[in-house]
Amino acid sequence: MSLGHVGRPRPFGMLERDGAPLLWLGANFWSRTGGPLMWRSYDGGVVREELAVLHEHGLNMTRSFFYWPDFMPEPDRLDETLVARYADFLDAHLAMGMTTVPTFIVGHMSGENWDPSWRGGRDLYGDVWLVARQAWFIRHLTARFAGHRAVSGWLVSNEMPIYGDPSPTETVSSWAELVVAAVRAGGGGQPVSLGDGAWGVEVTGRDNGFSVRETGAMVDFVGPHVYPMGTDPVRQHLRAALMCELAAVAGKPVVMEEFGLSSDFVSPANAAHYYRQVLHTSLLAGATGWVAWNNTDYDDLRHQDPYRHHPFEMHFGITDSRGAAKPPLLELRDFAAALSRVDLARCRRAEARTALVVPSYLEGVFPFSDEDDATFVLSAVEQAHVAAREADLPPGFVRERDGLDEGYALYLVPSVKALTAPSWFRLQELAEGGATVWVSYAAGSNDTQRGPWWSNTEALFGVRNALSYGLNDPIEDDEVTIRFTTSLGEIAAGEELAFPAAGTPDGRAFLPVEVLDAEVVAVDGRGRPAILRKRHGAGQAVLCTYPLEYLAAARPRANPEPTWAIYRALAMEAAATGPVSVPDPRVLVDALVHQDGTRYVWLVNADPGPVKAGLRVADGQPLRTLDGEPVDPVVELAPYGVTVLRQPPAPAAPPEEKP
Repeated sequence: MSLGHVGRPRPFGMLERDGAPLLWLGANFWSRTGGPLMWRSYDGGVVREELAVLHEHGLNMTRSFFYWPDFMPEPDRLDETLVARYADFLDAHLAMGMTTVPTFIVGHMSGENWDPSWRGGRDLYGDVWLVARQAWFIRHLTARFAGHRAVSGWLVSNEMPIYGDPSPTETVSSWAELVVAAVRAGGGGQPVSLGDGAWGVEVTGRDNGFSVRETGAMVDFVGPHVYPMGTDPVRQHLRAALMCELAAVAGKPVVMEEFGLSSDFVSPANAAHYYRQVLHTSLLAGATGWVAWNNTDYDDLRHQDPYRHHPFEMHFGITDSRGAAKPPLLELRDFAAALSRVDLARCRRAEARTALVVPSYLEGVFPFSDEDDATFVLSAVEQAHVAAREADLPPGFVRERDGLDEGYALYLVPSVKALTAPSWFRLQELAEGGATVWVSYAAGSNDTQRGPWWSNTEALFGVRNALSYGLNDPIEDDEVTIRFTTSLGEIAAGEELAFPAAGTPDGRAFLPVEVLDAEVVAVDGRGRPAILRKRHGAGQAVLCTYPLEYLAAARPRANPEPTWAIYRALAMEAAATGPVSVPDPRVLVDALVHQDGTRYVWLVNADPGPVKAGLRVADGQPLRTLDGEPVDPVVELAPYGVTVLRQPPAPAAPPEEKP
């Protein structure tokens, strides 16, 4: 039904140094001799041993830390002994052919906040004297080391949102502007960012004073810190990818600045699976740098804080406390090899034909809306991202706040209680332009003005709501059955899909409708309209009266669940499917495209068991292994395994002969 929508580019910014792409693959670094106190008992020999292990496994950098209480013992003095030790640390990197990214305000670290003795409880963001002291510290250390070839970037802090007290956005942004300026004043021309974890409201739905939009204008990259606690394996493995997609709102390269796991929380095999999934899916979500947390274990520091009271912090290492590689380091090694094989610096992400709409209510910019509305939006967007990935529709993330741009064939608006009024009219314009628009109803998860904050419903969808004021319409059954009365994509008339019901009493509700000029595509188990569409010229608006994404988001271990099948059916009608796909939701398919036209196709098994992936290749171009061998139509994937295939560019058409 689409009028030839070809898709839109997806963010894939890369850092640069001296005009060349700068790709970081490394680890956050504290030596096993001291953790955060390593500079007091610095052992250059041990540091060199630790760096050698990382380098041997393909890592090219570290993120390092000026432990603030030690490096700045007085408000106007640096500890010169420690500064000299840090200089040796840089020399060790240079000798190994590695670089590092120094971090200044530390500050918060591994479950504890560490203040200089002279801070005196002053506000880190709003106290002009203390901000000046931070700027002095940053400027002087930058001036010492800006010319060292081992320094490839700068980070202002480590997770300031959990070090400083919550402050207004204008205060935090002013602080950010001043401390970044201090790096530049010290001669630091390398890329700089804040080290805040990209935990702004645009990514998390929680307002802590940090705005990724505002600070994005001041920095050279954004760095998500991602340590999810979840209830669903697929959501868990894709959470970092989601954070990368959302962090791209800054318009800057995205570096996975911190991610990892404590081996106290996971088996060795599952540690490897987690690293493998996060590395590859975050790459496909636009990350162009990865810095694992962290380089080593700290078993010999069990009597030292923070490891004494947070014992699991001893075992985030990618090596053990004797320097032997743990499973995550082996995954980083293999990932490094894959990046080299595809020549990542000369690749871009395949274009997106599907748009995932992110409601502006995620960013909490409107008065008198419940603070839970933002996290409600985030959970629906996350589940829609999972379902789109399962349908092999890697989406472009379209922020409602920035406008709903044209150019996509399929627009997904998942379980949405609210969009702003103009957006509902814009969705009709997009449908009239030939796109397919999907909207899934949601009443919201609480009773604050519970119900659809919608407009233009009758014109857009061809239905009138049959709601009763102040009441929701609860889902009566433990399982919602949707039976298709007409075909949709590959879903045949008569086929049924089942969706377990879940959620709060407010959110577990459907939308009763009176059909005006819509076509009923599917009904629920009680014969009521469940999916309807109204055609708008060459396009269509499709309404689901059940909050499918919300129902799945509210359930543990829900995925895969059937929403992916509806997304794929919509994509087939909209001509939004990609050139390579697998008709199995357990296998996620995406691609990077090289400058020479080669398409590198990723097959990611999201299942704990082995999967045989049957390939669909739309344009007939053959797929090969990275070694150039032909690929069978069915590819066997190991549990949580990743396979990268190569699709050569289509041969150029022969020139036409002149008569």
